[in-house]
Amino acid sequence: MARRRTTMTALAAALVFSLAACGSDDSGSGGSGGGGGGDAAGKVGVILPDTESSPRWESADRPLLEAAFEDAGVEYDIQNAEGDAQRMATIAEQMITEGVTVLAIVNLDSASGAQIQQQAAQQGVATIDYDRLTLGGSAEYYVSYDNTEVGRLQGQGLADCLNAGGVTQGNIAFLNGSPNDNNATLFADGAHEILDPLTKYTQVAEQAVPGWEPDQAATIFEQMYTQAGGNIQGVVAANDTLANAVIQTLARNGQAGQVPVTGQDASVEGLQNILAGNQCMTVYKSAAEEAGALAELAIALINGEEAETTGTAEDAEGGREVPAVLLTPVTITRDNVGDVVEDGQVTAEELCTGEFAADCQELGIS
Repeated sequence: MARRRTTMTALAAALVFSLAACGSDDSGSGGSGGGGGGDAAGKVGVILPDTESSPRWESADRPLLEAAFEDAGVEYDIQNAEGDAQRMATIAEQMITEGVTVLAIVNLDSASGAQIQQQAAQQGVATIDYDRLTLGGSAEYYVSYDNTEVGRLQGQGLADCLNAGGVTQGNIAFLNGSPNDNNATLFADGAHEILDPLTKYTQVAEQAVPGWEPDQAATIFEQMYTQAGGNIQGVVAANDTLANAVIQTLARNGQAGQVPVTGQDASVEGLQNILAGNQCMTVYKSAAEEAGALAELAIALINGEEAETTGTAEDAEGGREVPAVLLTPVTITRDNVGDVVEDGQVTAEELCTGEFAADCQELGIS
């Protein structure tokens, strides 16, 4: 099937410029309506998942999506479900009632996400899966990163950090994301793909963290660490928030910086942990690229067009292949932390505070 060609990279660059121009004002976790000049005959609703699993949703995705829709002259409504599936369902119902023609969600779990998409379809509203694929859902498109590749980068990153530290054998642990998040499954699959063949490392513990909740992550890893008698030489943590929970436990036991820990999202906290030597790597997923891809897909649906996709994503539960834009993640270590700043995802002012100023100066980050 022929697809309308888009220019994702150019749009992402334009979004970064637009965001910088309008400042870093954050409208919080409630609704935000807008509309630019109303050039496109439709309205887009976006429901973000929470404010706990990652700071990215409010600090990056929201303002970038606002900038994208404003630039396109599209009326929009962006809200946050605050980790509550019933709240997400209620928001979706309100958005549909108020006339959105395209609804994008970051599901909290596939079952509730599929129900929302079914309701939307009954009302003639097109849906897009943003960042997380809704298994058994009915979204017209899916936009995300190659999440198995994210896991591969984490697995390879941990192996590289262990090798660099001269650890030729030892115990590793996996602190995975939420069990009802399909992305978390893909991250773990990718990491295992790299680490399972490395039999010199014994996998002594693995557990998922419900809801990506940092307090639960801290409790779970504390239990892992205690049960292993502190004999853990490396940790695959699924994102920077979970990585920080691991680092806190390691710090209390005098091992922060001695045990490599992976991450994801290239958050300010994660990057600072890398600068401090407490986290060995993170995976960067440009929010500008992902927001740009979502905006293009939504605008194409509003205009009754088909957008270019990079392939499909398998929905095994629904027995279908979902047209998808799957972007490419990037490994970030101390050597290229500055790339995230240059790309506009975080600012030097946010990153280079207090004790981190000297590290930024050493790395030429300004």
